[in-house]
Amino acid sequence: MTARPHNRKGDWIIMNDHRPLTRNEMKSVIEGRGAAHRVPMIIHFWTGAKTFGENEQKAQQLLQVYPNDLQVVGIRMPQVYKGTDADPEYRWVNYDAPLTAQANAAHDAQVAIPDWDLLDGIIENFPKAAFPDLLPGNPPDDGRYRAGHWWYWLFERHWSLRGMNNALTDYYTDPDNVHRLYRALTDFYKAAITRAKAERNLDAIITSDDIGTQTGPFFSLDIFREFFKPYYKELIWHAHSLGMHFWLHACGNIAPFLPDLIEIGLDVIHPIQKYTMEEKHIAQTFGNDITIWAGFDVQRTIPYGTPEDVRREVRFMMDTYARADGRFMITAGNGITADCKVESLEALLDESLHYGTEVIRKVLRKGRTEK
Repeated sequence: MTARPHNRKGDWIIMNDHRPLTRNEMKSVIEGRGAAHRVPMIIHFWTGAKTFGENEQKAQQLLQVYPNDLQVVGIRMPQVYKGTDADPEYRWVNYDAPLTAQANAAHDAQVAIPDWDLLDGIIENFPKAAFPDLLPGNPPDDGRYRAGHWWYWLFERHWSLRGMNNALTDYYTDPDNVHRLYRALTDFYKAAITRAKAERNLDAIITSDDIGTQTGPFFSLDIFREFFKPYYKELIWHAHSLGMHFWLHACGNIAPFLPDLIEIGLDVIHPIQKYTMEEKHIAQTFGNDITIWAGFDVQRTIPYGTPEDVRREVRFMMDTYARADGRFMITAGNGITADCKVESLEALLDESLHYGTEVIRKVLRKGRTEK
């Protein structure tokens, strides 16, 4: 399978250059020093060929044809109760799952720390970044931008241990214990990324904290500034001190937090979720100050739209976010699921490559004209 030459408005786009962007090209985009010859594509990060069932082979061929501008290096975080053969104590809590564990409870209703009195023992036995299998893989450095990755930063780790209902009230009822937990997590993460940088030659860290809902943040700006901002800043600055960028995936409407995230030096934000924030406003207000790793809508357009709807939305995203100084990359808004037609995946990849080249030419021409 090969991508076809594409002609838009008489302007031929040469499509035989499917090479990934280099590490330096990606750094230039992220740091706002200039766009690459096309918009960076990191769609593979959120796409698994097996998701497409009987079309797995076709999906895999598509992913092999189109460029992937990010090389991901996993950082293995502990499980809640279960250690590993290499280190049985590499786990978040220092006790086994109770026999009465809520086997049928929802994921966010599982409670591993039912009583804060358990926190002393948990912190005393907290996992160590010296864990032998912290970095389970080491893909050969092929010249692409390399990022170390794990899921769940502070809020997500908090509710995965305390359950969502407890977590959202802990900020008011047990603030000191929340700080103790976040302090222990931050110290562990700092040691982990120090080791990951030294052993894997990373350019960035990517993690997640879904701190927004469909209509607004999970909590107030005051709560964010007291419980999140200081620890976020500490870890982001630590990554910077090691020569790495810091990327954050945060679903939902997080618009009130963006000025503070920019202030503390966050380099890349994902996804600016469609139907929760107004994309043009976000691009105009914050596009100078942070790189937007814009996520294609997987809630409506992917499951219910046609391939042409997908192409139209890609063009909208490109026209909204593309800048001469970079600061924009495209991906999916979250994991692409089984309700995605393989034709829509092809449209997403193909339009991102074609129009992602054309739109950079447009913004560069516009920049030269304005000068």
